[in-house]
Amino acid sequence: MATENHSIVTEFILGGLTNQPELQLPLFFLFLGIYLVTMIGNLGMISLICLNAQLHTPMYYFLSNLSLVDLCYSSVITPKMLVNFMSEKNIISYAGCMSQLYFFLMFVIAECYMLTAMAYDCYVAICSPLLYNIIMSHHVSSVCSLLVAVVYIMGLIGSTIEISLMLKLSYCEVLISHYFCDILPFMKLSCSSTRDIEITVFFLAGFNIIVSSITLLVSYAFIFSSILHISTREGRSKAFSTCSSHLAAVGLFYGSASFMYLKPSTASSLAQENVASVFYTTVIPMLNPLIYSLRNKEVKAAMKKTLRRKTF
Repeated sequence: MATENHSIVTEFILGGLTNQPELQLPLFFLFLGIYLVTMIGNLGMISLICLNAQLHTPMYYFLSNLSLVDLCYSSVITPKMLVNFMSEKNIISYAGCMSQLYFFLMFVIAECYMLTAMAYDCYVAICSPLLYNIIMSHHVSSVCSLLVAVVYIMGLIGSTIEISLMLKLSYCEVLISHYFCDILPFMKLSCSSTRDIEITVFFLAGFNIIVSSITLLVSYAFIFSSILHISTREGRSKAFSTCSSHLAAVGLFYGSASFMYLKPSTASSLAQENVASVFYTTVIPMLNPLIYSLRNKEVKAAMKKTLRRKTF
């Protein structure tokens, strides 16, 4: 029977953000605006780093890859959500749902490890400033390239394992109580046992969280210790400004993701879960380039230089 149901289910219905028709159009324009800002901000950041030689440093090498990841995982979710706002039925095919879940998992895991790699970059820059260019420069060594390669490999491995298990499940229901194919709402539709995949998801999520969290905490413990040992107030302020943007990005990403996944299932309403999910899937990719550009003198200077070059 499970096999029959699995063969019958060829498409799913996404619950969406709201079932109130009068909110569909305002939400469409709101998320269209967010997505356009995300595209312009992240593509602009990547272009700016590529076009300006003074930004060809390890920090901006990681930042350009973070912008690429943000751009990709926002594009996995938002375009389909925009189409659904204008449709009567929020239908997504079985293959489309699996593809969306696969790429979402890949890029969200990559985001987690990219922020971790950037924490290591901050640690080396502040704790070993004299050796920074020797240790981290992607012109001198392969450390940066190796770290970025590991980031994408971790995303690829994690998403491949989880999606291969999801493909083995049989599905009896078609309504996904979410606005995209996230793994937890998707699993609830299965009429076969989800025990193996629940254990695997728990193990992989735990591994990713523990590895990235320990690396972040240890890096920032050394960073803050080094900052406190700087004698001048000016020096402490300069050192802290080096990692403040990254700290803000880490806080936003882990804060919203933790609210979504690290809580009892009865602790919040569906509306609250949707708000948290929207924040880390669509709002954070928009905010990251703003966080790294508004308080960054080098980015501002590069932007002015690029605009002058285009003008003349």
